[in-house]
Amino acid sequence: MKVTFDCVFYYVSDMERSIRFYQDILGFRLISRDVVARFDVDGVLIELVPAPDESALRGAGNARLCLRADDVEQALKALRAKGARTGQEQRKSAGVLGTVDDPDGNEICLWQYL
Repeated sequence: MKVTFDCVFYYVSDMERSIRFYQDILGFRLISRDVVARFDVDGVLIELVPAPDESALRGAGNARLCLRADDVEQALKALRAKGARTGQEQRKSAGVLGTVDDPDGNEICLWQYL
């Protein structure tokens, strides 16, 4: 059996709102759209998928999208200025961690290596 990477996806409750968030706030490039919206992030396919029901949203899984940032503090400030919900930066032994929530509360991590 051979398996290869396909994508990372999040269930969303409102496709239009979520596309605006990932496009306008995070700056991801929308590459296709049918029932699913697809974004290319440095060669990684990120998909937004309509949630089959409420149980598929928030807290149903433990996957996280993690993005590398040169400066987490500045990235969080820029995201807040665009209206995004963010957490506070957290200093870790190997770097700095920040978080931002998409419109459905899916957590996206920002990581700055030290």
